[in-house]
Amino acid sequence: METDVVVVGGGVTGVAVLRDLALRGVHAVLVERFDLGTGTSGRWHGLLHSGARYAVRDQESARECIEENTTLRRIAPHTIEDIGGLFVLLPGDDEAYAGQFVEGCRASGIPTEELSAAASHRREPLLAPDVRLAFAVPDGGIDSWGLLRSMAADAEARGCKVLVRHPLVGMERNDDRITAVRVHDAVAGEDRTIGCQWVVNAAGAWAGDVGKMAGVPLTMIAGKGVMVVMASRYVRGVINACRKPADGDIIVPQHEVAILGTTSEQVASADDISVPPADVDRMIDMCAQMVPAIASGRVLRAFAGSRPLYVAEPPADGDGGGGDTREVSRTFTVVDHPRLDGLDNMYSIVGGKLTTCRQMAEAVVDRLAERMGVTEPCRTATEVLPGADHGTHRVAEPLARVERDKAYGELICECELVTRGQVRDAIASGLTELEDLRRKVRLGYGPCQAAFCAWRAAGMLADARPEGSGEPRSGAPVDHPGNGSGSAGDGGPDVVAGLERFLEERWRGQRSTIWGDQARQALLNHAIYRGIFDLHGEGVPDEAAAPSARAGWD
Repeated sequence: METDVVVVGGGVTGVAVLRDLALRGVHAVLVERFDLGTGTSGRWHGLLHSGARYAVRDQESARECIEENTTLRRIAPHTIEDIGGLFVLLPGDDEAYAGQFVEGCRASGIPTEELSAAASHRREPLLAPDVRLAFAVPDGGIDSWGLLRSMAADAEARGCKVLVRHPLVGMERNDDRITAVRVHDAVAGEDRTIGCQWVVNAAGAWAGDVGKMAGVPLTMIAGKGVMVVMASRYVRGVINACRKPADGDIIVPQHEVAILGTTSEQVASADDISVPPADVDRMIDMCAQMVPAIASGRVLRAFAGSRPLYVAEPPADGDGGGGDTREVSRTFTVVDHPRLDGLDNMYSIVGGKLTTCRQMAEAVVDRLAERMGVTEPCRTATEVLPGADHGTHRVAEPLARVERDKAYGELICECELVTRGQVRDAIASGLTELEDLRRKVRLGYGPCQAAFCAWRAAGMLADARPEGSGEPRSGAPVDHPGNGSGSAGDGGPDVVAGLERFLEERWRGQRSTIWGDQARQALLNHAIYRGIFDLHGEGVPDEAAAPSARAGWD
């Protein structure tokens, strides 16, 4: 394969870079080691930043966020829930910080409105009764996978290519230029070489690994953040603590759940997504100070992601572990390797936030286009994305769709209201992994954590595969699941392995949250998948799983 530009990394920044190149008429190929959005872009709390969280200590990041908040609302409204946000002041909080917050927002261009305690409770009835006042800001919720899909679809419609499950394994370099990148096609089981004129490193927290393959230094700090998913929204909009950023100071309603966040710990590797039970306890306790009902709520799962933090100079100790990363700026940087390292045809885009992904892409593609002699200006801030005509996302829309179509009998996932038709369409589009189906239609996200929908969807995948090949067969029956022996056609064993991989991801998120109702749910899932389906993969919950230190079994 030959192309003008190879983009490395399938998170929101890499896909935004690909779309920007496509709109300027540049041929490009994006390579991603797993699926789109499986790194940091799929492991975060879903906040469309107003920038207010950074208004006191990092005004450059704050200004970037409020600018892009406005832009994304214009070009990608279908991925955004327009819910607003509050920064609340509790009795123990410093009033002087509240003054700094208001001044920082003013200087950064972030609109704020001060609300009395009574007005705050009218807006958010479950707020703690001792909230003193609050400041309203234009925070929102955003679906990163919806944004990714829209940007990727737009880029592919304009001639660019997206290669998922193609991890980068090496680069071919001739003096001061990269002539090709080598990737491994994980599905076909073979290596591929992509000849190119330019490379954009948009690998986020893993950008340093890409730099190492290219022979250039790039220091990234892996800043792990743990988040906790509750089984109800609790709040109408985003709730933030009006204090210096710390653990457990934000609650983000996202679809049918609330996500509590977040820790900020430097770890040795961006692949460290472990969740200590003590972090779960801390998130719940701290967020319950703002919304007391959370303390007795049902916890579905916990997860962690790595922030893509860039530092121009390596840390002095070099051990990369243990410290708080909140002092590292959340702004972004275009690393000019031609000037800094003598590598003439590679740029890296590092740092930043999901909210600023489009702006980040514009900055690096502007630099690249100048070198390439491309004069077409950036149009990503004005060209709306596919699906934008649907308007902003409304949390009641899935239910409204089911009622409108009278599709109750067609539900594959009752928790997330996923219908048989949605699953069938996803499979027909080429989807073969349950994990991909989760990201596309939210299968398995609800309180039962895939107790029923996973085997139903696995059966549809099995029935869609013809005898003797991996291609879907037309008119295949989809009314019963494939069985645990993997006998549903030649694709059966792969479907069962995919089911176990899917359950592994569901179970990983529950290990630190097993108490109360969620403990009972884990036992039910155990009975279904180990008892009925006789699955024994690591992803199937073990009856002897240790409960969280928080509460024990009840």
